[in-house]
Amino acid sequence: MSRGVLVTGAASGLGRAVARAFAARGDRVAVHFHSGEAAARETLDSLPGSGHVLVPGELPGDARTIAESAVAALSGVDVLVNNAALATSAETAHPLAEADFGQWQRVWRRSVEVNLLGAADLTYWVARDMIARKAGGSIVNVGSRGAFRGEPDHPAYGATKAGLHALGQSLAVSLAPHGIAVTSVAPGFIETERVAGRLAGESGDRLRAQSPFGRVARPEEIADAIVYLAEPGSVWASGAILDLNGASHLRS
Repeated sequence: MSRGVLVTGAASGLGRAVARAFAARGDRVAVHFHSGEAAARETLDSLPGSGHVLVPGELPGDARTIAESAVAALSGVDVLVNNAALATSAETAHPLAEADFGQWQRVWRRSVEVNLLGAADLTYWVARDMIARKAGGSIVNVGSRGAFRGEPDHPAYGATKAGLHALGQSLAVSLAPHGIAVTSVAPGFIETERVAGRLAGESGDRLRAQSPFGRVARPEEIADAIVYLAEPGSVWASGAILDLNGASHLRS
């Protein structure tokens, strides 16, 4: 059965792979983007099937508008994938011993806004519509290995991803009576266009060496796991945080 799926941050990278995976399943996908409309349209044009739409907006400020636009365009959102995030990069690095306080504050506040409050606010509006329609549904949060392994150069990223995992587990309990399953994935390093430079040369060798497989994840591998968690038959996984890091970090 075709479902309505909202994927945030779907203009490129993992979000694009997730949108394609759901569309290949036969679902109708709302491709959310904040900036990069041209890239978002490339994602939209690459999706098999029909009924897909673009949904612009900034998180968390436009969370309600994003939710309402997706609900209207898809005749209801059955699956929400909270993928949009302020990612790790040279520009967002803020190791405590080196960053000035202005940089520290800017990155922390923006990380909390996008990675945690954006997901929380959007989830509120989408879940409220699911409850009102008595339709059940699935919410999958894209967290990170860094929530467990640590992010010494990007502590705000690690902390907000840990918060996203905790949010998912809290909502898994509170939304279960409404037939809504909530799960999270915790990927390690993923091979996307954005990090191509980091995968070149010695830095790339070090990243690949973190996994005994000798490589980093392909976006499609993470996307397939997200689709699995969003299936109606996976409801008993609600509350789970699925490690997807190629055995690069093992937690007890």
